[in-house]
Amino acid sequence: MTIVHTVLFQFKADATPEEVKAACDHFVALKDSCVHPTLNTPYIKSLRGGKDNSPERLQNGITHGFVIEFESVEDRDYYVATGPAHQAFVKSIGDVVIKAIVVDFEDGVY
Repeated sequence: MTIVHTVLFQFKADATPEEVKAACDHFVALKDSCVHPTLNTPYIKSLRGGKDNSPERLQNGITHGFVIEFESVEDRDYYVATGPAHQAFVKSIGDVVIKAIVVDFEDGVY
């Protein structure tokens, strides 16, 4: 069953547009840089995201959202806990992200 991993960011008020773009570009690049430790192949099935443009005004400071799909729970768990590309990304955004929200689910499992 595919695991959907959603990530929402609120960037710090003093983050420059260049810093925000660099962080987002780095995040999207995880699609190719996250490589399975034994198979040596990318393990992210899909990754997409962008800047919020909702007219509902319910963002509560969140400005950017991303959706990642993993083929399995094991792939997601490796990504979150020990994947070196993901760990490096998390360390790299500490100066520009004030809040991150993560919600994972299997489609149709309520």
